Amino acid sequence: MKFKLIVAFLPDDRLDEVLKVARTAGATGSTVITSARGEGLEPERKFLGLEVSSHRNLAFWLVEESVAPDVLAQISREGRFEEDRGAGIACQIDVEEVMGLRRQIKALEDKN
Repeated sequence: MKFKLIVAFLPDDRLDEVLKVARTAGATGSTVITSARGEGLEPERKFLGLEVSSHRNLAFWLVEESVAPDVLAQISREGRFEEDRGAGIACQIDVEEVMGLRRQIKALEDKN
């Protein structure tokens, strides 16, 4: 079984809904790292020398390769990555090997 790693960088207000649609699209779980920071094309705004940007979250999904395109498309749609400035980004990375997913692999095989 082959897997892809999908990584998304998104704000708090979209996290829960993006996690839901990822699961609906075929992700069997997720990992979230909070309080990440990033900067896009335009630097973050400052007020009196202090940054006024909110923190972001890094969300990770290790998904079976056949569902990866749909998971990526759904989280992009729900996160409004293309529509809203600063809404977030996502990418997909090939995975060589996976350890620790025996139960998820069995569940995926049973489902097929």
